[in-house]
Amino acid sequence: MDPNSICRKTKRLAGKQAELCQTEPEIVQEVAKGARLGVRECQYQFRFRRWNCTSHSKYFGKILQQDIRETAFVYAITAAGVSHAVTQACSMGELLQCGCEATRSRAPPLPPALTGSEGSAWEWGGCGDDVDFGYEKSRQFMDAKRKRGKSDIRTLIDLHNNEAGRLAVKDHMRTECKCHGLSGSCALRTCWKKMPPFREVGDRLLERFNGAFKVMGGNDGKTLIPVGRNIKPPDRQDLIYSADSPDFCVANRKTGSLGTRGRVCNSTALDMSGCDLLCCGRGHRDDTLLLEENCLCRFHWCCVVQCRKCTVRKELSLCI
Repeated sequence: MDPNSICRKTKRLAGKQAELCQTEPEIVQEVAKGARLGVRECQYQFRFRRWNCTSHSKYFGKILQQDIRETAFVYAITAAGVSHAVTQACSMGELLQCGCEATRSRAPPLPPALTGSEGSAWEWGGCGDDVDFGYEKSRQFMDAKRKRGKSDIRTLIDLHNNEAGRLAVKDHMRTECKCHGLSGSCALRTCWKKMPPFREVGDRLLERFNGAFKVMGGNDGKTLIPVGRNIKPPDRQDLIYSADSPDFCVANRKTGSLGTRGRVCNSTALDMSGCDLLCCGRGHRDDTLLLEENCLCRFHWCCVVQCRKCTVRKELSLCI
């Protein structure tokens, strides 16, 4: 996602997206960074699955046109990535519109890390992450494609999954503190709020993906109902979808599947990365690759590192 390409399409953009492009192009640049962050995390989380979050535009676009479980994860992780990237840019002083979190009007309870600390005073300080600003910019940009108020099931699902992604960042802020005092006495602690690492956000959303809810539209056209009896309604942090996923075993442009032929698998694993599941029962072949790697590296004063080239034999299992 390139910020220039986004804003070249301004005529086709609506409302807040067009406004951000025209008035806050530097924020759009962070939005683009966040979207790329989300896609990279998606590729990491799905690296051992049949659908591995390929960035091939034709196939990726087909995934986004469906209402399947994988689409839910893409929308959530992208919205989370945008929120995370914009918030981080604020904390780093890279945006004029925002900075560190304002804490003067906030009087929260004692941070968990300080519970039980006798005689140590504390105060809010440092540079806390202004997650509310990042949350709002992600909402303005990501939700603009799906206009609020529209009652089709696709719009309701996408807006719900966008929100679930943002909450995976906002609802899991952590408190960090630094001690002040003579000889490390910690007479005073300064504390601030920080976002969770984005890998942690990805892990949390993958758990939600594994437990995603299948839903259908209510009779009023404005609500979503879980499919199945005695199933509790999904909460705001759950991922939802309305259509079953293809098996992604064979290439199919219509469904966005690249298939698993030629994928590296683990011949001894029993999970999704194992050859039995990843290769969809077609079997696998063992291959040997000879790779050149740096080895026997030495540091020479000053300041060069010299390495030899070593040939390494690597055994791979590939789906057939």
